[in-house]
Amino acid sequence: MNTALFIAKRIIFNGSQKGRISRPIVKIAVWGIALGMAVMIITLGVVSGFQREIREKVVGFGSHIQITNYDSNNSLEPSSLQSNPELIQHILRIPGIVHVQKYAIKAGIIRTDEDLLGVVLKGIGKDFDWNFFSHNIVEGTYFTVSDTGISNKILVSKYIASKLKLHVGDKFKMYFIQDRQQRQRAFRVSGIYETGLEGFDNVIVFADIAHVQKLNNWDTTRLAGYEILIRDFKKMDEVCTRVNDELVRSYPDTVGQSDSTAVSALQARTIRELNPQIFNWLDFTDTNAGIIIFLMLFVAVINMTSALLILILERTNMIGLLKAMGATNQNVRRIFLLNAAWLIGQGLLIGNIIGLGLSFLQLKTHFLKLDQESYYVPWVPIHLDFVEIVSINALTLGVCLLVLLLPSLIISRITPVKAIRFS
Repeated sequence: MNTALFIAKRIIFNGSQKGRISRPIVKIAVWGIALGMAVMIITLGVVSGFQREIREKVVGFGSHIQITNYDSNNSLEPSSLQSNPELIQHILRIPGIVHVQKYAIKAGIIRTDEDLLGVVLKGIGKDFDWNFFSHNIVEGTYFTVSDTGISNKILVSKYIASKLKLHVGDKFKMYFIQDRQQRQRAFRVSGIYETGLEGFDNVIVFADIAHVQKLNNWDTTRLAGYEILIRDFKKMDEVCTRVNDELVRSYPDTVGQSDSTAVSALQARTIRELNPQIFNWLDFTDTNAGIIIFLMLFVAVINMTSALLILILERTNMIGLLKAMGATNQNVRRIFLLNAAWLIGQGLLIGNIIGLGLSFLQLKTHFLKLDQESYYVPWVPIHLDFVEIVSINALTLGVCLLVLLLPSLIISRITPVKAIRFS
């Protein structure tokens, strides 16, 4: 058996540790690592969960990628494009894309007997994916769109319903301006949704796309654009690039001397490009998480450095005897580093139990609530990533052991004669 490992085990599992000055210091170091690890796991879970919740809500309103006319930008009165089923079939063959749906938007004013409010009507077709809104409808239900007739049902947010005192089944009129003329449409509330994103909830209502087409004097083949849903958010930019390549082939506007200078009459943009302020804000939360992790690692290193120095000083006689018997500095250092690794492992195990336990409890019970108006979610969201958890454990163990190499160098300064006399 390896000598260093054998002696390290005897030190670790020696039952006669009572009375040693290192015992309380070692316990403090272990619990310091445990609490630090618990904080890091919870921090990563909360940051990842918060980013995921907000990202899914923004994507729910606008999908991952949008195809529009090149000159439309973010206008509430975009120019139309011609629907192209063949193009959609080509786009659906791109790896990572799971769904494509058409849409159109138009600004209008809802007027009731008591009040009025400016909103954006988003017209959707029968291909609209209701999966996101089906989980966020608080009253009523969503409507269906068919080819046989125009539906007069509409989905409004809880904010708009509260502002205008609307309930499921109520009727109201919306007014629009087209070609300097006022037009109106009558709707009936089918359902009321709530996502917590004020920038969207306060203005967006959903209705049959046929209303927008008629209001804009479009035929049934014209629309404002397509929305694309993908499988993996991390590959969004890559998929968007491939969609733009497909648009160049299908909708060429001008073509240069090489494929790299080809320009399409249409453009595909990611939801990050369309809402940079939201995603920049979410990216900033990664910085906060990084600061917390750095502080927890710093505390863990300080605790373990103190514990290791105390262990070395407390066992100076043993170090002298080992050196007198022919042990090298490297062998003796290995004994104490193995001891430190065991203590760090104890702290990591306890920290993982605490951190994962509290995280799973929050996932199941949502006992920590939030003000949705301020934080956009009604409770503290948690998303646990196995790779992130393993990485933070490995990082903590690696950093602590690497830093502990420095205080362990004190062993090389201990001479056998002085160490054996040390008391």
